[in-house]
Amino acid sequence: MFRTALRNVLAHKTRLLMTALAVMLGVAFVSGTLIFTDTIGNAYKKSSAKSFDNVSVAIRYDDSAATPSLFSRDQKAKQNPKLTDAFLKRVENLHGAESATGVLSGFTALADKHGKPVGQTWGNTGGNYYPTAPGGADTRYNFTDGRAPKTSDEIALDSKTADRTGYRIGDTARVSTNGPVMEQKITGIFDTDDGNVTAGGTLILFDNTTAHKLLSTGGEYSEIAVKAAPGTSDRALKSEVEKILPKGTEAATGKTLALEQAKQITQDTEYLARVVLGFAGIALLVGVFLIANTFSMLVAQRSKEVALLRAIGASRRQVTRSVIAEAVVVGLVASASGFLLGLGIAVGMRAAMDGASMPDGPLIVTPTTGLYALLVGVGVTLVAAWLPGRRAATIPPVAAMNNVHAPPTARSLIIRNSIGALIGVGGAGVVLYAASVDWDNAIYPLGLGGTLLIIGVFMLTPLLLRPVLVAAAPILNRFGVAGNLARRNALRNPRRTAAATAALMIGYTLITAMTVIAASVQGASDERSVAALKSDYVVSMANGAALSPDVRKTLDALPEVTATSPRRMTGSLVDGEWTPVSGVDMKNIDELLNLSLNSGSAKSLLAGDVLVDLRTAARTGLKAGDTIAVQFQDGKTDRLKIAGVYEGHDSNRMLGSGIYASTSVLDKHRDTAAEDLVLVKMKGGPSGKAENSIIKALGENPAIEVSDKKSISDKFSQRINLILNMMYGLLGMALLIAVLSVVNTLAMSVFERRHEIGMLRAIGLARSKVKQMVRLESVIISLFGAVLGVGLGTCLAWAAGASVADKLTTYTMIIPYGRIALFLLLAGVIGVVAAAWPARHAAKLKALEAINAG
Repeated sequence: MFRTALRNVLAHKTRLLMTALAVMLGVAFVSGTLIFTDTIGNAYKKSSAKSFDNVSVAIRYDDSAATPSLFSRDQKAKQNPKLTDAFLKRVENLHGAESATGVLSGFTALADKHGKPVGQTWGNTGGNYYPTAPGGADTRYNFTDGRAPKTSDEIALDSKTADRTGYRIGDTARVSTNGPVMEQKITGIFDTDDGNVTAGGTLILFDNTTAHKLLSTGGEYSEIAVKAAPGTSDRALKSEVEKILPKGTEAATGKTLALEQAKQITQDTEYLARVVLGFAGIALLVGVFLIANTFSMLVAQRSKEVALLRAIGASRRQVTRSVIAEAVVVGLVASASGFLLGLGIAVGMRAAMDGASMPDGPLIVTPTTGLYALLVGVGVTLVAAWLPGRRAATIPPVAAMNNVHAPPTARSLIIRNSIGALIGVGGAGVVLYAASVDWDNAIYPLGLGGTLLIIGVFMLTPLLLRPVLVAAAPILNRFGVAGNLARRNALRNPRRTAAATAALMIGYTLITAMTVIAASVQGASDERSVAALKSDYVVSMANGAALSPDVRKTLDALPEVTATSPRRMTGSLVDGEWTPVSGVDMKNIDELLNLSLNSGSAKSLLAGDVLVDLRTAARTGLKAGDTIAVQFQDGKTDRLKIAGVYEGHDSNRMLGSGIYASTSVLDKHRDTAAEDLVLVKMKGGPSGKAENSIIKALGENPAIEVSDKKSISDKFSQRINLILNMMYGLLGMALLIAVLSVVNTLAMSVFERRHEIGMLRAIGLARSKVKQMVRLESVIISLFGAVLGVGLGTCLAWAAGASVADKLTTYTMIIPYGRIALFLLLAGVIGVVAAAWPARHAAKLKALEAINAG
């Protein structure tokens, strides 16, 4: 029987090639993802470990020792200076310490030669050059050109940023931290293992004195790195350091720091792997239907052969084992091919990431990855082939010889439909439950309910197919005999048609759900962020830090500016609960923000008036006209009059929630006046000229962002579309396998109808009509699967949206009909493409040979 299985594999190479292709793609996805994540994880770990080569012990602030405070959201409690130059001298004089380096780091923006900000905002950093090595060198940086900065008007630039911007030694660059723009001369270019730089950020070095002025708080270092003297172990040096550690700081060895960073890198790469492997699992799930269809076809083609084997004494178990043996052979070949293709995918992904400045490193291929590839490939193939193998063994010899293509019995379809209805109803119930709870509690029920619903609809597909085709009959009848035959052929074996549509249904369910959710979230974001704005522009720091008060003064001096207001954030206690307070210019706020007042008025506000969000008003039982007691972070309490109650949204960056008060009220309880953004109203509204006037007035500062409503909306839309396009790309493999599933179904349908096609050809049906018949059947299958997927995806998107309604109060389900229509059009194209080979094969059948074959 094993030799029979091997012979059958070689006898049906084309059929099994499609099965092997489905398995190979899924395995390639799995192995490629594992190899790629292992490779980048190893590269980052080595790069990270290298950055700690000259660090025996690091002294840093202990965040876990910070005292919890109700005002911790606003700012950290004041602390006495700790990591100062004086403490650094003490560390340098410790027994066993060869050198100690004070480390400074902070946000620093760089403009390119055209005045545009360079790099990713979160990765744009500045640091200090602190010479400790003989000859006055900082061992953290290897200069490839020029020298280190020595004066306040000099900087050094990392080599990757220099390559991207074209800056060279002697050039002048515009730089800004949290202050004004500085024109700095580039004196050196260096290499670094800094993770932000390798991920696309920038690193600018100042001399130590200048770095203290720009990046330090109270003359403190961010961290102190200590190198052990020869003969002193890291542990011994750590023990010495711990004897003089100030309260609120901690010491960690370089090895510990490397392990911590390696652990974080592992978590990050594992998260990436889980996301991509999830889509690989979807592709393999879709592949199961293709594999099952393929083996069903092979069993049907060999039904007479199986009957003869049974007649001469082969047991049912032997027949099943024969099919399973074929599956093992196909799975092994596909797994090996998929693993090799996965290597290529990993290399391609690695090459594609070069633009992201990933650290160099060898390709990492572990034995575990190869084992996973083998288990996944063979396991999926065996699972999919088991049922066709069982069916082959149950065919009675006489029945198989007399009737090759027996349709499923009514009883089996009734059982299938009953089980499918129960599973579908159960899944729908779980989905409805998920829609009734908040998002944190809805994730797992939504996943379970969605899975059950998909399985239930798949099992009910044979039942759903008939009414759909009856409804489509008027359209198909326009194609004459070919359309009528295509409709009947789709109903000939509803189980097989269901298997073909299931592959497309799963892919379209996920694509539709993601598209609807993305469109709805984007719409909700626009509603929250843009609709709340009456101002024309929002001015803020690119890294979210505080703006200098001089920014507003500069803007007020512009003749085209009609109104401005800063927004200063702080924390407070209202009736014992933490409540955010936004300090604004109360005279102008009604011109700049749409607060959607429920009661009261925002016009003619006095300095002692406040606006309170609806939730705070409901919690305290206060209303417009009442007085509210607000305890600020300095412990003092002000009693302020409520002028109005507005609808607040925690997730709204511009509007927010809590209390709106005058900046004069907040400033009495703060040490410094610093705003996180400034709202600006322009004469004549937003325009390119107006935006340029603001940018020039602020010194063309690369650290400051000037955003209008469109740019705020576009920035969020770009993130949504980027994620969505990545998801589409990952699901593309599942759709490719779905196309192969349709091809397989049509090929099997043509095989079963050889006699019928021969008769049709004999009585005069043209070859073109035969092709049209097969193409229409393919389009029916594809559109049916797509329509089911669109329906299921819309239901799941509705449930997901309902569960986030509490957190995203402006969320409204938006169905992008244009994109959905494009998806359905794509399904039709898939049907036409999938039918190309089966239609050509059917049209080439010779009438007499086909009649005799039947």
